[in-house]
Amino acid sequence: MQEFLSYLLQFGSLNQQQIDLISKKATSLKLSKDDYFWEAGKMVRQIGFLTEGVIRICYYNNKAEEITRYFIDENHLILAGDDIDEHYIPSVYLQAITDCHLVVFSKKDWKEINDTIIGWENIVQKITAKTHREKIERRSELISQDATERYLDFINKYPALLNRVPLAYIASYLGITQSSLSRIRKNIR
Repeated sequence: MQEFLSYLLQFGSLNQQQIDLISKKATSLKLSKDDYFWEAGKMVRQIGFLTEGVIRICYYNNKAEEITRYFIDENHLILAGDDIDEHYIPSVYLQAITDCHLVVFSKKDWKEINDTIIGWENIVQKITAKTHREKIERRSELISQDATERYLDFINKYPALLNRVPLAYIASYLGITQSSLSRIRKNIR
């Protein structure tokens, strides 16, 4: 819980009463490797903050191929949709790549925090803007690079993920086959 509170305080200030409310509403969730936090087509019921582990966001394309869109590692907030009142049904899966620990809130409790804490929306908007910028930066560079550049960029930017994420998922994220990734890795050693 302390990791989540420290994370929040980077984006705004909270008094002790507000911190107590957040702490009271939070619960702990453990996901085993390969478990889903969210599933495509199923309504999201929880907001989460990843304190330990790696989750991947993936979907199936029109050829029924599994595509990894990106990875979420520690100290990231996993939000549902743009509006807490909406019934958000994702088109992607959020799957644990490793055993994961999260601080979670039901949507009802998240809404209560939102309705009670003045400035909460501003904190969440700052977090959302930061996350959106990170996603755009990740994806935009992948478009203009060849496969080797994409892999080298990945290992430079996300060295902590390299040994935690299966090569098949990294290849999918980079938009290449696993055999192509193996050749690239062999050539750069």
